[in-house]
Amino acid sequence: MRCSGILMHISSLPSPYGIGSMGKAAYQFADFLKASGQHYWQILPIGPTSYGDSPYQSFSTCAGNPYFIDLDTLIGDGLLKQEEVDAIDWASHSERVDYGFQFSVRFDLLYKAYERGRDRDADALREFCEANPWVDDYAMYMALKRANDMRSWESWPEEVRLRRPGALETYGITLAEDCRFFSYLQYLFYQQWERLRSYVHKQGIEIIGDLPIYVPYDSCDVWSNPSLFQLDETGTPTGVAGCPPDYFAQDGQLWGNPLYDWDRMRQDGYAWWKERIRAASRLFDVIRIDHFRGLESYWAVPYGEPTARNGHWVKGPGDDFIRALKETFPELRLIAEDLGFLTEEVIRLQQNSGFPGMKVLEFAFDAREPSNYLPHRYPRNCICYTGTHDNETLAQWLAGAPAQTIAYIMEYLHIKDAADCADAILHTGAASVADTFIAQMQDYLGLGAESRMNEPGTVSTKNWSWRMSENALTDELAARLRRMAELYERI
Repeated sequence: MRCSGILMHISSLPSPYGIGSMGKAAYQFADFLKASGQHYWQILPIGPTSYGDSPYQSFSTCAGNPYFIDLDTLIGDGLLKQEEVDAIDWASHSERVDYGFQFSVRFDLLYKAYERGRDRDADALREFCEANPWVDDYAMYMALKRANDMRSWESWPEEVRLRRPGALETYGITLAEDCRFFSYLQYLFYQQWERLRSYVHKQGIEIIGDLPIYVPYDSCDVWSNPSLFQLDETGTPTGVAGCPPDYFAQDGQLWGNPLYDWDRMRQDGYAWWKERIRAASRLFDVIRIDHFRGLESYWAVPYGEPTARNGHWVKGPGDDFIRALKETFPELRLIAEDLGFLTEEVIRLQQNSGFPGMKVLEFAFDAREPSNYLPHRYPRNCICYTGTHDNETLAQWLAGAPAQTIAYIMEYLHIKDAADCADAILHTGAASVADTFIAQMQDYLGLGAESRMNEPGTVSTKNWSWRMSENALTDELAARLRRMAELYERI
C-alpha cells in the first residue's frame, strides 16, 4: 500500500506546560494528519529520558516518559487543581523544551496527583502492574535512584547494585511509597497513551515507534538483567557500543552502551528481546529498529577507551535472531534502520528479513558519485525520508550545501530556480516508488537550523528541544499535503 506520514516527536507538540504531551495538541495533530491525507505518525522513543535528555538514552525500554503525561487531563480527572498547575512559571520555559526545568517541577506536581489517586485507583493500579511485570523492577530502580541522589546504579551500595539476596526485599519495604509512586506514573502514562492511540486509530492513522538497538548502562534493563550483557562480576562493562572511524568522525563514535551477550540471549530464545518487542507492540503499530546493522555485526570497543578508534567488528545474532522474532510474532511490522556503513552481509540480512529499509534524500545528491539513495534506484519495499531526527532540516541542509550539490539537485529534479529545491525534493519523495514516504514536520513547515532535532556527537540544550508553534498547522498546509498525497496515489 502506498502511503505517507510525518515524523514529529511528542515533545515537539505545542502545549502550555513547556513540553508536548498526550493532551489536546496530540489529538489536534492526529486530526491534521487525517486532513492532510497521511497514514503514519512517526515518533521517537517515548521512554523516560536520562543524561543528555536523549530519548535514545532511557532508564527503561518499556516505561513511558512522565513528562508526556498531560496535566490538563489530570485536572479533568480530579487528580490536580488548576491553581496548582498555574502556580508554576511555565511561560519562561516554553519556547524550547527545558528538561532541567521539567525535572525540577514535574515530579512534585505529579506526586500531588499520586496522593489523590493512589487509593481511588488502587485496584486499577494493581491490575496494571500484574499485566505489566516489568513495572515492579522499573519502580524499584527509580526509587533506588532517588534514594541515591539520582546517581547511576554503579555507585549504589553493593547489596542493591549486585541485587544480593534479601537486599531488594529490605529496600522494597523502606522505599515502598516511592515504588508505588513510580508505578502509578506508568499507570497514568499508559492510560493516557491508550486513549490517544485509540483516537489516532479512529482517524485512520497508525503510529511508527522507535526502538533503539542498545540500552544505556544506567537503566533498569541492565541493572535487573546483568547476565544478558557483557559485564564483569562487579557489574562493570567489558565492552561498549559505538561505530568505527569514518569520513564524518575520524575517531568514530563512542556511544558507551553495554553490549549484549548474544550467546547467553540465544540460550533462552531471546526471551528478553521478545518481551521488549511485545511491550513495544502494545504502544506502536510499526516498530523502527535503530542501528539494524548491529544485528549482523557490531563495533565493540574495550571499556575505558577514550574513543571508538580501537574497537573491532564482532558478529551479531543475524538471521537466527530475525527468525526467532518472526516465529513468535508472525504479524510483526518492523522498519530496518539500515543507514551507515553497509556490507554485503548487512544488505543480505535486511533483504532476507523482508523488513523495509530506509532511503534518505539528504544522502542522495552527491554529484561525484551516483548513490543508492537516488529515487530511481529504490526498491518498492523501503521507506523514503527527507531526513531523520539526526539530520539537518531540509531547508538547513540546502542552505549549507555546496554549489555543485545544488546544481546536481536542479538537474536531477529538472528545476530552474534553486529556491524550488526543497519543495521539489518533497514532491520527489512522494512520487518515488517507495511504498512509504515520510518527512519531518519541520520540512513541511520550511524551518531551518533553529528547528533541528538533534546533532549527533554533541551534548547541547538545543538537542531534542524543538517545539512547533501553536498556529503552525493551518488548513492551507493540510490541503497542500493532501493534494500531494492524492497526486502520487498515497491515499
